[in-house]
Amino acid sequence: MSGIDDLPPLRAVIAEHGLSAKKSLGQNFLLDLNLTAKIARQAGDLSACDVLEVGPGPGGLTRGLLAQGARRVLAVEKDARCLPALEEIAERHPGRLEVVNADALSLDPLAHLTPPIRIVANLPYNVGTELLTRWLDPGHWPPFWNSLTLMFQKEVAQRIVAPPGGKAYGRLAILSQWRSDARIVMEIPPEAFTPPPKIRSAVVHITALPEPRFPAPAKTLFALTAAAFGQRRKMLRASLRSLDPEIEERLRSVGIAPTRRAEELSLEEFCALARALDRG
Repeated sequence: MSGIDDLPPLRAVIAEHGLSAKKSLGQNFLLDLNLTAKIARQAGDLSACDVLEVGPGPGGLTRGLLAQGARRVLAVEKDARCLPALEEIAERHPGRLEVVNADALSLDPLAHLTPPIRIVANLPYNVGTELLTRWLDPGHWPPFWNSLTLMFQKEVAQRIVAPPGGKAYGRLAILSQWRSDARIVMEIPPEAFTPPPKIRSAVVHITALPEPRFPAPAKTLFALTAAAFGQRRKMLRASLRSLDPEIEERLRSVGIAPTRRAEELSLEEFCALARALDRG
């Protein structure tokens, strides 16, 4: 007995299907089903939600999501070796688990899921940040998802929730905090994984806000933060000159000294500057 269902323990599943983790796919498998169930609980009540899971591997978190009562789970797995193990889970939960062999970067989840939708995943390290930025900048807001419960390297998780003034504060913090609430809800040590990574991991829970925290044109805000943090050691009058030859005047117009640096600006100040730049 596995503790959350009557399927075999994950170690046995991995051995049966020969599922050694592939570094090229950013795989690190969590074998403790109590831990995967705890991660699933961080997503809240799933009984009225469809859930998107990316990179399920042998299905530890998948089993936790189903045990947590998810209405339906879409498991998107790029590694075809994992499909037989995932199909065994689907057979135990008729109509509640759809397994798709695809690259999550090219899949339209709305073709498979019905809102409300939550995303819960132990993201592969090599695509985790790119997927997050796509979900946080879908081109329109509110997004198709209500919340994200995602595992990252701890360093990435800290960048998502970072306040101004430190090295962790950057574009990812602005992108995450402008239109959502983000908090770290769990930390996971390397020894919980197979193979154990060299770093600690953390689970971040992100809830979409109905409107941005401060008004700003998205395209301008993201171009602004890219320029500012792309040369974060420089003063803003230098790092932002490529955006506007009158950048010093724009900065002063919103009460920002041109000698300040990107990591010193609050989210509200970035939004104010984006509005000023958009006005020209």
